[in-house]
Amino acid sequence: MDLLRFITAGSVDDGKSTLIGRLLYDSKSILVDQLEAIERQTKNKANGEIDLALLTDGLRAEREQGITIDVAYKYFSTPKRKFIIADAPGHIQYTRNMVTGASNSELIIVLIDARQGVVEQTRRHSIIASLLRIPKVVVAINKMDLVDFSEDVYNNIVIDYTQIAEKLGLKDVTYVPISALNGDNIVDKTDSMPWYKGLPLLEFLETVEIAENINLSQGRFPVQYVIRPQTEELHDYRGYAGKIISGTYKVGEPVTILPAGIQSTVDRIEHNFKDVTVAHAPQSIVLHLTDDVDVSRGDVIVPTAFLPKQSNELEVLLCWMDTKPLLSGNKYQLQLNSSRVRAVVKNIEYKIDVNTLENIPFDGSVKLNEIVKATIRTAVALPYDSYAELRANGGAILIDETSNITVGACMIQ
Repeated sequence: MDLLRFITAGSVDDGKSTLIGRLLYDSKSILVDQLEAIERQTKNKANGEIDLALLTDGLRAEREQGITIDVAYKYFSTPKRKFIIADAPGHIQYTRNMVTGASNSELIIVLIDARQGVVEQTRRHSIIASLLRIPKVVVAINKMDLVDFSEDVYNNIVIDYTQIAEKLGLKDVTYVPISALNGDNIVDKTDSMPWYKGLPLLEFLETVEIAENINLSQGRFPVQYVIRPQTEELHDYRGYAGKIISGTYKVGEPVTILPAGIQSTVDRIEHNFKDVTVAHAPQSIVLHLTDDVDVSRGDVIVPTAFLPKQSNELEVLLCWMDTKPLLSGNKYQLQLNSSRVRAVVKNIEYKIDVNTLENIPFDGSVKLNEIVKATIRTAVALPYDSYAELRANGGAILIDETSNITVGACMIQ
């Protein structure tokens, strides 16, 4: 079974917690003791219903106690697919949390309260989704039961959001009218909205095509580990282990080891302890080369026909995640896949308003949750792709050298 990672976003009281609870409950992904605990705590004992929002209320209580949780992940599966939900808070002060959760997501569910329609928070989440190039967007118009399942209300929200999607360049948008509390259009189609001809939410999540999000043309293989047993039976064994983040690799194919630029040829490919002639993203493999060349962790093996860009100056969109402000000239470590190098923030051009996407003049420092356009200079030239073309090789992080804390998320331009 394949795996779909998605993130949920919504304004306060849009029903995000209830939706996640409903997906877990209806897919039978709640443990018996957990369900019993929720039933004891539920506020709806009078009518026999359980409060599904309580599945995530524990996390909210932890935040209120001052415990930092960047992103809460929920796991569930159906017979057709496995899922990981990134449950990140969407308030403006938690921009860094949403960036963290969305960076690996292939789909975002934007919840809209049918009574409220498109609000400022809807636009903010959509802007972050566009900045992070999330391939697919589902607009779940919730609480349809509170507007008498009105088709006109639904259509007006679709019209309003379509204008936002066109402005932001969100191309793959699906609209689903739901009631998370009652389960309408969550797992099964509801009789309350016969005018809706699309799939219920869970069936859409089970069947949405995600293979198209994987780039199979530009081969990128960051080396994680060099396997060199040096035993009698494996005296000459030298393999390079890692995960193919994009593209396809074939035995006999000419490759280049970056950043050194050394050329060789693929001699063997091991996958699941078996020799194969072809491997592709997102498989984890051991690669063998015909030449005995110097390859170490952090190097990238790429097909010679599809070389990435390479530079020690990177133009990036940077989301700042530290309480200490970012200043021009600050030094950090930059990690791109398995490569970690020393870096300096050479220049900050402008800030980006996450509510309007407008550019704001740089005022000397960058505070927590702010997004800026910056230039980063690295100690050595790095092989990279633009985030817009290849997310897997265009996203990097900045790490504080003294505390080893991740302080920034970079989208290379």
